[in-house]
Amino acid sequence: MEEKYRQEPTNIVKVVLFGPESTGKTTLSEQLARHYHSVWVPEYAREYLQDKWNNERKTCEPKDLLPIAEGQMKLENKLAKKATDVLICDTDLLETKVYSEAYYIGTCDPVLEKYALGNTYDLYFLTYVDVPWEADDLRDKPQERQEMFNFFKQTLLKYNRNFITLRGGKAERLATAVAAIDKILENR
Repeated sequence: MEEKYRQEPTNIVKVVLFGPESTGKTTLSEQLARHYHSVWVPEYAREYLQDKWNNERKTCEPKDLLPIAEGQMKLENKLAKKATDVLICDTDLLETKVYSEAYYIGTCDPVLEKYALGNTYDLYFLTYVDVPWEADDLRDKPQERQEMFNFFKQTLLKYNRNFITLRGGKAERLATAVAAIDKILENR
């Protein structure tokens, strides 16, 4: 049963956009996928929670986190088979773990935590909060962006993840990300 949260083996480079809401992760994911003529894995939680909001007028609850994790890994494993040399992930289970702990008083389901820590990626791009906030039905804490950024950064440090912080505008972030990915590809 737990297998649905696990990454399938692959030889491609996997990178994750990681950070607080409304910090340009999806925009950069799309740009990087275009640049590398590859695919990107969207954030499954957005679709799942938008449907929940539209149908029930409810936001995320702890019981939603495992279905979100399952949907995220299903998408990632499916799209990894279609990727060229690089798979761009708009999020990962470690990000779901961060939100679980931040929103639900420090708790995280043990199954989610196991796979959030066990799944691996070549590089994380930590997105800084220096881009304008864009409101939507799901985003809810514009005043806590810096606090959330710090939480995301501490998580990457705590679990010894390879990461680069991205700051600045779209072009600057894209150039920094491409240089980092190219370096990984050269070293393979």
